[in-house]
Amino acid sequence: MSDRGYRRPRPLSPLREHLRDTFWFAPTMGFVCVFVLWLAASAVDEEIVAVFQREEAYDELGSLISFVQDAKTIVTTISSAMMTFIGVVFSISLVAVQMASGQLTPRVVRIFVRSRISKVTLTVFLATFLFSLLVLTSYESEADPRLVVSVPLLQSMLTLVLVGLSLLLFVVYVSSTLRLMQVGPVVDKIARDSFRVLGRMPRGPGGPEGLGPETGRVVHEGRAGVLRDVNTARLVRAARRQDVVLRLIPRIGDFVVPGTPVLAVHGGATVPPRRLLRYTVSVGVERTLHQDLAFGLRQLVDIALRALSTSVNDPTTAVQCLDRIVQFLAAVVRLPLGTVHHRDRSGRVRLVQEGPAWEDLVDLGFEEIRWCVAGSPQVSRRLLAGLDDLLLLAPEERRPPLVRHRALLVQAVEQAVPVAADREFALLPDRQGIG
Repeated sequence: MSDRGYRRPRPLSPLREHLRDTFWFAPTMGFVCVFVLWLAASAVDEEIVAVFQREEAYDELGSLISFVQDAKTIVTTISSAMMTFIGVVFSISLVAVQMASGQLTPRVVRIFVRSRISKVTLTVFLATFLFSLLVLTSYESEADPRLVVSVPLLQSMLTLVLVGLSLLLFVVYVSSTLRLMQVGPVVDKIARDSFRVLGRMPRGPGGPEGLGPETGRVVHEGRAGVLRDVNTARLVRAARRQDVVLRLIPRIGDFVVPGTPVLAVHGGATVPPRRLLRYTVSVGVERTLHQDLAFGLRQLVDIALRALSTSVNDPTTAVQCLDRIVQFLAAVVRLPLGTVHHRDRSGRVRLVQEGPAWEDLVDLGFEEIRWCVAGSPQVSRRLLAGLDDLLLLAPEERRPPLVRHRALLVQAVEQAVPVAADREFALLPDRQGIG
């Protein structure tokens, strides 16, 4: 497929991914910003006092001192109560996330960890606490308007603003956390993230061109992990400089260990120098949706399987997951999938990358769920309806895996349900399962 047909995905920054997966960076930056804000507000408050003293407006300055002393009680209360409030809120939130991970899948924890609202809320809470402590250091025991140096008027007002912002974010944060405990919003977010990945992914097949003989291989160096990202632009440039074709051996989402080959070199006399291939692949501890087209389906299937387990027994959740699985497969049913050929600016193939084929996605979406639906007519009816819908949308060459899954599902239900009337009911297609 020509490079003009799509926009290559932005390379995944390991530093950016690390910061998105941690909770320390945002509060640290918040502390720095709060300290700078406090210094600026202190300077403004000192300038306000100096202006009043130069104008000899001591009565007005005395009124400000009285107001600020009254506000000191509020600031003191905020500083003493804010840390307790933070501990209670986030302790309850962690329990809620743990319950959601046990009910749905542990991978929903990633949604919480990478949530911007969670990090912003924690940052503002801690910033309010720190700022209130800093403001308390600005209060003076001197009450004489002629001798006072600083009156923390602006600082006190900013403290109240931060408290108001904290309360607003608290409401938004609680709403966001509650949505994380609901199946519908979680499944919807996974589906939306999957479609976002689909929109920026290159699609195969790239053409019938041969690769030529393999002349060498490049092994993986560094730590072991899941292949999360391939810098296709850098690999294409390296292959063009050496006049070779590179083929990515593992697929996105595969676990690679040091010493295993990651790139095969086709054509050319030598393997590209390692300096040209530096930072072209990125591994991590778990899969991400950055370039992994199948990871969204994997999460939906995991939630459905947990819902169908005997310990949970929640077929309605499995039906909700099947709704999104069918939606995703319907979106890719006519798209080119499989091997992708990345070309340089002259149109020559420089990088070949294996992607999930249509049959791979169908098997991922239906195989494991089909094994668990024999005793659940609600899920079997929804699965049959989804397969029938996809059969209507699929071109002729993509129908065989759908027909195979439908036949195997019918066979499994017939073997597991001895009563003919029950079998007939369980094999009646229904988009709501049992409406």
